[in-house]
Amino acid sequence: MKKAQLIVAGIGPGSPEDITPAVIQAVKNSDVVIGYKYYFQFIEPYLEPGTECIDTGMKREKARAEQAFELAEQGKTVCVISSGDAGIYGMAPLVYEMKRERGSRVEIEVLPGISAFQKAASLLGAPIGHDFCVISLSDLMTPWDRIEKRIHAAATADFVTAVYNPKSEGRYWQLYRLKEIFLKERDPETPVGFVRQAGRKEETVTITTLQEFDPEQVDMFTVVLIGNSQSYHQEGKLITPRGYYREKTTDATGIGQEIMINSFRTIEKELKNKNIPSDHKWALLHAIHTTADFEMENILHIDPLAVECLYKILNEGKVRTIITDVTMAAAGIRKGALERMGIGVKCYLGDERAAALAKEKGITRTQAGIRMAAEEHPEALYVFGNAPTALMELCDLIRKEKAHPCGIIAAPVGFVHVCESKHMVKPFSHIPKLIVEGRKGGSNLAATLVNAILTFDDAEQLKPGRDV
Repeated sequence: MKKAQLIVAGIGPGSPEDITPAVIQAVKNSDVVIGYKYYFQFIEPYLEPGTECIDTGMKREKARAEQAFELAEQGKTVCVISSGDAGIYGMAPLVYEMKRERGSRVEIEVLPGISAFQKAASLLGAPIGHDFCVISLSDLMTPWDRIEKRIHAAATADFVTAVYNPKSEGRYWQLYRLKEIFLKERDPETPVGFVRQAGRKEETVTITTLQEFDPEQVDMFTVVLIGNSQSYHQEGKLITPRGYYREKTTDATGIGQEIMINSFRTIEKELKNKNIPSDHKWALLHAIHTTADFEMENILHIDPLAVECLYKILNEGKVRTIITDVTMAAAGIRKGALERMGIGVKCYLGDERAAALAKEKGITRTQAGIRMAAEEHPEALYVFGNAPTALMELCDLIRKEKAHPCGIIAAPVGFVHVCESKHMVKPFSHIPKLIVEGRKGGSNLAATLVNAILTFDDAEQLKPGRDV
C-alpha cells in the first residue's frame, strides 16, 4: 500500500527562478496539489498530466488543510502549496496542528521556500545583514494590543524589521501607528524600503526614510523593511552592515573613540527632541556624554549657529587663543585638536601678576586673571567652568568695551552668583554663546563644549572622539 504523505511546499514569492528544485520535484511527484487559486499560475509548468489540482479562495486555509488530510489518508501523495516559505505565515503550522487534532498518521514533509521578505531584501540591496525580526500587522488571529507590544519591542531593540500584511481594505491605520511608534525610537532619517509584488512582473522597489515613508503607497502585496541604526542608503541600495569593517575602524581610531561613538549613538536615541540643529545637537551630545545628565536638553542654551560660527573663527585662524577661568577647564580641552588647529589655551589663575592684582584690588584671583586676559587677548574665546565672579568680570569688561570675545562658554557651577552671572551674559546678542543655565556646570562640562566646537566638522557623520 502506498504510504500516505502530505507535503507542504513554499513556492517562493512568485518568480519561476525563485522556486527551489526540491519543490518542483515535489509538485511533479504529487497525485494532488492543493492551494489558493492565485498560486497555481506559478507551478503550472511543473504539473504532470493527470495531476489533480484543487484550488480554493482566500481565507480557506483550514478547509484546504482538511481536504489535504482526507486525500492523503486515502493513500495519495498530496502537496499543499503556500507562497513564500510555508513555515512563515504559511500553511505548515496549521497542517501540524491539524495532524495532532485528527490523530492522523499521515507523514508530513515541509519544503522551505524563499520568503517574500528575503526576496524584497535582495531587491533592496542587503538590509537584513544584522539581527532582524518579522512582524505581521494582520490582527485576524492576533489581538492588536499584542502586535503593538511587538512593534514597540522591535523599535526599541534596534532590529531591522520586516512588515508583512501591512494594509488591506479593512486595515488602513495600523501601518500609520507602526510608523508613529518607530519615529519615537528611531532617527527620522532611518532608511526604509518597500517592495510591491516582489518577484512578479508588477514588481516595484522604493527606498525612502522613516520620516518620509508614506503608508498610502503600500498595499497588501507589499513588504516593508525598516533599517536599524547602522543601516544606510547608498547608490540606490539599502545596506545594513554586519560589522566587518568596524574592526578596522577600531584599529584606525582607537578603542576610546569607538566607545565614544557608540555612547553618542546611544545618547542620540534617548534624546526627547531629535529634531534640533546639528551644531546644537553636537554640543548637547558632548554635554550629556560628559555628565550623563539628560537635563542638559533643557538647560543647555546655545545661540543659533554658535557652534558652527565659533568653529569657523578658530579653524580659519581669525582667533588663536582660548582663555579659561581655571586650569582644570584648560586641562580638559583636547591637546591634539589644539595642535591641529594651531590654538593656544591660557589660564591666568596661577600667574603671580594675577595674585598681586587680586590683592591690590580686593577681587578674586579668577577676576584678576580675566582682567589680565582681556588686556592681552581681548578677542579670545572665553570659557568658564568654575568661577561666576570671573564671568561677571568679563561681562563688565565687555560693557566697558575693554573686551571683545569671539565667543563665550558660560558654565560656572555653584550656589552663589552662579545664576546671576549667566543672566548677565545673555544680553550680548552679538557674541556667540553656549550657556549652561541654572546652578549646574563645571570645568569638565566647559571643556567638553570647547571640544565640540573644535571637532564640529565631525558632527555630520556623528563621529566623536578625535584626539581622544
